[in-house]
Formats: sequence, C-alpha cells, structure tokens
Amino acid sequence: MSDLKSAVIGLGAMGKSHARVYSNINNANLVAVCDIEQKTAKAIGDKYNTNYYTNYKDMLKKENIGAVSVCVPTKFHQGVAIDAIRNKANVLVEKPIAVTIAGAKKIIREADKNKVKLMVGHIERFNPVVIELKKRIERNELGKIYKIHCVRLSPFPKRIVDVGVIVDLAIHEIDILRYLLNSKIKRVYAETAQRIHSAHEDLLIGILRFENNVLGVINANWLTPKKVREITVTGEKGMFVANYLLQELNFYENGFVRKNVDYNSGFMGVIEGTMKKIKIENEEPLKNELNAFIRAILENKQPTVTGKDGLSALYIAQKFIDSSKKNKVVTL
Repeated sequence: MSDLKSAVIGLGAMGKSHARVYSNINNANLVAVCDIEQKTAKAIGDKYNTNYYTNYKDMLKKENIGAVSVCVPTKFHQGVAIDAIRNKANVLVEKPIAVTIAGAKKIIREADKNKVKLMVGHIERFNPVVIELKKRIERNELGKIYKIHCVRLSPFPKRIVDVGVIVDLAIHEIDILRYLLNSKIKRVYAETAQRIHSAHEDLLIGILRFENNVLGVINANWLTPKKVREITVTGEKGMFVANYLLQELNFYENGFVRKNVDYNSGFMGVIEGTMKKIKIENEEPLKNELNAFIRAILENKQPTVTGKDGLSALYIAQKFIDSSKKNKVVTL
C-alpha cells in the first residue's frame, strides 16, 4: 500500500495532536496543515516539515489530499467538511459531527454523493480499555446487564463557546453506551445547569432507557477541577469499572454467582466477591483512530465510526437538550 497524503484543518489542541500522529504513522504522509492563525500554522508546519496554510480552501486546491482531519470549532464542521468532501478528500470530522441534525445529514449526503469515506472522531471507541470491555461484554462475562454509569468531568474549557457540555462532552458517553449495548434507546431524561458557560449548559445528569431494559446514566460537567473519565457496568455476575485515562479495567465479581447458589434456577442474589485487575496494553487512542481511518481508505472498508454513528449520537444529545428545556421525559 502506498502512503496516503494527509492534512489537518484547525490546529487547536486536538488538531495539533492529529498532525503529530499523522507525521508518525505508517501509510500516511502529512503534506499540509491549516489554521487561521498564521503563527500557529507556521509553527506546526515547520515542526513537521510540511506545507502550512491559513486558508483551507487554498490548501484543498493546491494539495492532492487523500485524507483530512477536520478539527475546527463545531460550528464550522459542516462547511469545512463539505468543502473537503467536494474536493474528493476522505474526511475524519472531530466529534460532534455537526451542531445540528440537518447539518450532519448534509455532510453524510455529500460523502455518499462524492463516494469518499466519512469518519467521525468518537475517539473513545479506540481506547484499549473500551475495546477490552466490549469484548468481555460480548463474551457474556457479566450475564444480564442492569446498568451502565458514565462519569466524564472536566475543568471549564474557555475555548468551547459554540456548544454546551451535552454536545461536546457527554456525546462521548452517548456513543459508548450505544456501542457497548448495541441496543436502541427508547427514552431519555436530562437535568442540566448553567453555572459558568456564557450561553449553554455546563452540567448534565442524563438518564437513558434502552430497549433491552438496561439503564444508562451520564454524569458530565465542565465544573470539576480534575478530569474524571470512568464507566461502570453492572450486571448479574458482577461489575466492570473502567478508567479511560489510566486505561485500567477491574472486575468485581458477584460472589453469589461464583458459589452457584441456585443461579440456574433463576433466583439471584448479590454478595461481595473478589476483585480482579485485567491487564490492558496501553495505546494512544488517537493513533488507533487515525490508523483505522487510513486503513478504511486504503482497503476500501467502512470506517469504524460512520457518519450515521455520529448522527445517532448527536440525535440523542439533542433529545437530552429537549428534555432539559421541556422538563420532561422524551420518548424516541
């Protein structure tokens, strides 16, 4: 396979990381970067010995780009992604796919029309701890799942002014819940607050009911002076606790099941059992994500996280917002 010419549009914190990873992975050749701030664009271009631009349209015209990461603020995702797609570039657009459902659908239609790959940057899908957790759930190591509780807390990000904590932060957990459970969501309810953000909510407690009757809880905010990224999955046979940041996975067994006390008769109890640390080979999720994007292009495969996946996560995020505004449960 030949190297694919790659580029990055938008060189904020995430865009800089995309440029770094593209410059170091196989089958990708970072040929250009772009940011409206010339100082930033030049600094990153010089750092990775690649061309730099302040106008992404000029970059798309002058460079023969096969893969581009769109890392601009969310409100610009639709316009920039569609321009790149119309230039026949395969696009990875950072999450959320767009601000609105209509915008997301337009991006997906353009990708289909121009026959290019569209991937959405739901990076936690590529976190080794999530991948391992998914495998163990699929092997029925928990038995029947009762509840998944997600905690995603952060200090306040001054750079994010165009969307609130639901669309920017909690959307990670919406996507992971759908990914782990592979079940449709039938209703949601949200309580939110706006404490610091000038225009949007910065605190969410969200509840989801899935068709398989599992309950999901999302606790997300931009008000905590420490990053927390954890997910707890509780089921018949015990509980998995995963730490996204440390890439640690622990299993707390239900000792009742281990003793096999009337388990097969349908009667269940819960008693404290042993805790097992599960070995995880640490890897950078972004590197895994961009490698998957490049492989999807070169091997002509469906991306791991499709435009429709991004649309589905955004749809649920918008329903959370609706629920909060209307102060009621929203049935899907």
